[in-house]
Amino acid sequence: MSNILQYFMIFMVFLMLILAVFAIRTKKLIAAVIASGFVSLVASIVYLYLRAPDVAMTEAAIGAGITTLIFVVTVRKTKEKEK
Repeated sequence: MSNILQYFMIFMVFLMLILAVFAIRTKKLIAAVIASGFVSLVASIVYLYLRAPDVAMTEAAIGAGITTLIFVVTVRKTKEKEK
C-alpha cells in the first residue's frame, strides 16, 4: 500500500469517527440520521479501497441509501404527529 493510500485510509477512518461522534452528540434527529448515512457511505469507500467491491456496493445501497431514507421518512412522520 502506498503512502498516499495509507494517509487517505487514515483520513477516512477519522472522518468516520468524527461523523459518528456528531451523530451521537447532536440534538437534532434528522442531522444524526444524515450523519450516520455518511458514516455508511465513507465505510463503503473504505471497503472499495480494501478490494471488497461487493461489500462496498451493499453498504452503499443498504447502509447509506435505504436505511437513511427509511429513517428520514420515519423522523419526518414522527414530527408531523407531534404537531
